[in-house]
Amino acid sequence: MRTIAIFGAGPALGLSVAKRFGREGYRIALVARRQESLDALSAELTSHEHATFVADLADRAQVGASVAAIEERFGHIDVAVYSPGGLDQSRVGVLDVDPDALPGQLDLLLLTPIALVRALLPGMRERGDGALLFASGTSAITPVPQLGNVGLTLAATRNYVLNLNGALAAEGVYAGVVPIGGLIKGSAAEAVVANLPEEFANFDLSAFAVLDPNDIAEVFWDLNLKRDRAEAIVG
Repeated sequence: MRTIAIFGAGPALGLSVAKRFGREGYRIALVARRQESLDALSAELTSHEHATFVADLADRAQVGASVAAIEERFGHIDVAVYSPGGLDQSRVGVLDVDPDALPGQLDLLLLTPIALVRALLPGMRERGDGALLFASGTSAITPVPQLGNVGLTLAATRNYVLNLNGALAAEGVYAGVVPIGGLIKGSAAEAVVANLPEEFANFDLSAFAVLDPNDIAEVFWDLNLKRDRAEAIVG
């Protein structure tokens, strides 16, 4: 039986991805910061074999420990999905980006993904199979000045994943990224924008389409199944 591990599992995209892969018979490992959030997700997955693991994605040591715990529970991880929170994290406009203030974004959006890959890749290469999937934002591709720190970090991660996929193509291991150009219904990011934070005061909020997490989960499943492209932009 195959296992999917969702790092940054939440009530919108994470839950939808879990259900989509669960319908295909995958066992599900859910990783998030708070046990109470994981308990709520667990209540929605009673018809699927699953387990929950607490870890802060900004702490690489905690993420590494969660990988070890998942492997102890389920054996190896066949598919890893990395989907940290988006606009609910600290946001800095491009004119105010300060190198001393970047470590938080770098840890969450770039360094932890690299550490996760390094933890999972040896086993995947040895087996000649595996998928590494990353949720992102279209600010990695199209500049959004209000998201200066987020966009530059996501752009680096996107570059890493695209190169990773090319380097692994002949080994049966897949890496893919899903830049999401909108607000996921029911997500923390949707709640943030709904409250109209100051940095978005002059921004056209109609540019943020509201996206169904089930539709995005289908994109993740399609990438995992076909493995015919390294990127699928949503929204």
